[in-house]
Amino acid sequence: MYRAMYTAASGMETQQLNLDNVAHNLANASTAGFRRRRLQFQDLVYQNIVAPGAAATQQTTYPTGLQIGLGARTAAFEIIQQ
Repeated sequence: MYRAMYTAASGMETQQLNLDNVAHNLANASTAGFRRRRLQFQDLVYQNIVAPGAAATQQTTYPTGLQIGLGARTAAFEIIQQ
């Protein structure tokens, strides 16, 4: 339960940063010397719940396993040259 909440919260935080960045770019577009910024995002760690190749029953295995992502974060921003 808490894992899902933290994952959702990190996604909402990165989306809010993206929205703030778009608003900043629009507000300053007519300013002399302004350069647009672009945010870059990356995934956080994945947890392996079921390992690939683990036994499901005595005769079958999970071919791909099960991984759960733990959200996203802002990795960097770049200034776009125009």
